[in-house]
Amino acid sequence: MGRHFQFDDGGRRAAGYRGKAGDCVVRAIAIATGQRYQQVYDLVNSAAMHERTGKRKRGKSNARTGVYKTSIKRVMKSLGWVWTPTMQIGSGCTVHLRSDELPAGRLVVSVSKHLTAVIDGVIHDTHDCSRRGTRCVYGYWQPGDGGRARAMAKDPPSKNESCAPRRRKTFLEWLFG
Repeated sequence: MGRHFQFDDGGRRAAGYRGKAGDCVVRAIAIATGQRYQQVYDLVNSAAMHERTGKRKRGKSNARTGVYKTSIKRVMKSLGWVWTPTMQIGSGCTVHLRSDELPAGRLVVSVSKHLTAVIDGVIHDTHDCSRRGTRCVYGYWQPGDGGRARAMAKDPPSKNESCAPRRRKTFLEWLFG
């Protein structure tokens, strides 16, 4: 059996950040998409500005201290990634954080109170969060469009594609679509 864990801070130290932080969302997205840590950090914080607070939420998301699921969803969809749930209500744990139970490729995996990057079955994080292969996976984000996410799709449009401007989305289309 090969390696199942690789230490990776996602470029946090290179971006000039020191110490510990609850930045697993930024780290996982930066590692899986290949984007710079600071770029993802700013993207997460800008998505958090659209959040609403309520009785159950203590405040808005912050890239350093924690991010709510609504902001994670907004960021990942804006990058062109697709959510695949692995648990349903009442189903119990069906997929664990192990290479033989996850698909190959680049994934951002959601486990209890944590997000981690998994690349071809290897966990890329600051610690081994697999709990020896017993940690339950709630679901995972993977690149849409046949493996090409927006972060990697910066090619100029081909001659077959029209250069006409796209229709602007309504707020509800942007939020849920």
